Amino acid sequence: MSEYILDCQYDSRSSFYSKARVRIEGNTKILVSYTTEVAEVCEGVAKVFGEYGVITTRHIKEFLKQEGFKAESMKQMLEDYPK
Repeated sequence: MSEYILDCQYDSRSSFYSKARVRIEGNTKILVSYTTEVAEVCEGVAKVFGEYGVITTRHIKEFLKQEGFKAESMKQMLEDYPK
């Protein structure tokens, strides 16, 4: 298992200040926002675990975009990437 800090590539912020991390377990990348697992990508399939606040939504959008997925709104992400 390894882990890295999610950096900002698509978001207008310069940093998430280490509040968003990606944990890698085998073929699965799990996004941890603050202390909560909120999304994952495994073998080309994305899942968003629920509806979250504004900052965590930004983390999820950034994570999904970096993984090559569409990420426009929480509604769209929940419809396209159900748990």
